[in-house]
Amino acid sequence: MAQERTGVATFKGSPITLIGPELKVGDSAPDFVISKNLLEQASLSDYAGKIKLISVVPSLDTGVCDAQTRRFNSEAADLSDDVVILTISMDLPFAQARWCGASGIESVITLSDHKEASFGEAYGVLIKEFRLDMRSIFVLDKNNIITYVEYLGEMAESPNFEAAVSAVKSLM
Repeated sequence: MAQERTGVATFKGSPITLIGPELKVGDSAPDFVISKNLLEQASLSDYAGKIKLISVVPSLDTGVCDAQTRRFNSEAADLSDDVVILTISMDLPFAQARWCGASGIESVITLSDHKEASFGEAYGVLIKEFRLDMRSIFVLDKNNIITYVEYLGEMAESPNFEAAVSAVKSLM
């Protein structure tokens, strides 16, 4: 049975339960299996040798998630080719592709955790009450060591974009 963490996050002020461990700076990033599209899967090893900014959002079809993904898409222009930005949500791959096309998102890779919640459980962001992934940010170096992590305490708040981008730039 996966670890449950209570008292660490809320949704509009109401407590929610996160499933999985709380990862910390210096930890080795756990592997995961996630959907690129309906038929293709991805894992952490698919991005080997890259600096990874992992932006986790509950759903791209909400205002804060939309803004978060657009912001990292625009920040990508100032980052090197050694950096990959992954946006992970529970949205179906069809919905992610539709949203990216409609939003002009080309510099961020969207991945879906909908099948197994493998990422959510491994990174401690799976919300038990909603089966969504909690808004969070992880920066991994080229060796998959976590160099920056932000678990938001309130699902409806935005992450610290400047700190996340600065953490990425310090690895370039």
